Amino acid sequence: MNGDEKPVLTWRIKRFDDLSLMELHDLLRVRLDIFVVEQGCPYSEIDGKDPECIHVLGTTSDNELIATARIVPAGVIYDEWSIGRVVVKKEYRKFKIGKELMEISIDHCIKEHEAKTIKIAAQEYLKGFYEDLKFEQISGRYMWDGIEHIDMRLYVN
Repeated sequence: MNGDEKPVLTWRIKRFDDLSLMELHDLLRVRLDIFVVEQGCPYSEIDGKDPECIHVLGTTSDNELIATARIVPAGVIYDEWSIGRVVVKKEYRKFKIGKELMEISIDHCIKEHEAKTIKIAAQEYLKGFYEDLKFEQISGRYMWDGIEHIDMRLYVN
């Protein structure tokens, strides 16, 4: 694949205990590369919540993990279902894979868990991205690990 073609992705949704060791390694590496290294934000990325979560993995035909998110059950972080740790490798962002990743995650929350709302802590500069997915801002700005965030919620019809 050359850098101008959108990759064909295989999407997998797995509980933590169903991840292979390599899948766990790859998703943690991608998250660390983006949240800690790329964003220059040293923080404890491994927060102890992953074992309770559902993980969405997007891999290329050569099994490279390029996108991941975690779906957090109600009661683990918030009283409602949540989606977080949403990342796409930098060189693939131009293909709108983040939107596809979020749509898959939202769909899973609604269809598999009958979520009526989904709450996220969004980096503030991505507000428009999440608004395009019908999330609404529900808080003011706040700093979290050195980056401005806002809380947003999707109301399911």
